[in-house]
Amino acid sequence: MRLLVTLGLVGAILGSRERGAVPAEAASRIGSHRRVPLPAPRSPLFDVVVLPAQTRGLMSALWVENNRHWDELADQNTLTQLLGTGRPTQREYLGCLVGDVAGDTLFVRQLVDARHLKQLQFAVAGDCDGVERLVGSFHTHPYRADAAGHALKERGLSALDLKTFAAAPDLVTVVMWDLDSLDVATKAADGSVRHPAAVQVR
Repeated sequence: MRLLVTLGLVGAILGSRERGAVPAEAASRIGSHRRVPLPAPRSPLFDVVVLPAQTRGLMSALWVENNRHWDELADQNTLTQLLGTGRPTQREYLGCLVGDVAGDTLFVRQLVDARHLKQLQFAVAGDCDGVERLVGSFHTHPYRADAAGHALKERGLSALDLKTFAAAPDLVTVVMWDLDSLDVATKAADGSVRHPAAVQVR
């Protein structure tokens, strides 16, 4: 008898709602659960960036083109340049890096101009929206002029560069501040910034 009663109760419970339906009492619990933070965005795991010699050469050519008047600063100083009252001698450039990750290596395959590129002496605007296989960005640093008109180089990625990179989905960012000088930052697997990062030209 007890077995029949038990089977009857089980049948009534199972038959009271469709399979997978939410119990009626659960509605009162919705929204009362503990909120769990989402995991941080993750990046592919890689240890080194490989830059083709041809792309490295293109970066140098772009630096020369956009910084061709870097040595014409004798009558300039940083203040007049920043105010826009001085004679502009260089322009910043922004490009998009196309590539992929294989094993422990990020391969840069191509450099293309950023879209909607707007170049100023100490600022550049543009975007890489819609660029297929985008892995990061490349930009140049112009020279500033000191009070005597001598060239001052911003060597490497600036604090603002690194902050912007940290907030972006890019895996790598590269800056050139001289014809033979590169600085690279990458993302670790947990999304944190690694700087400086190893780069090989092949």
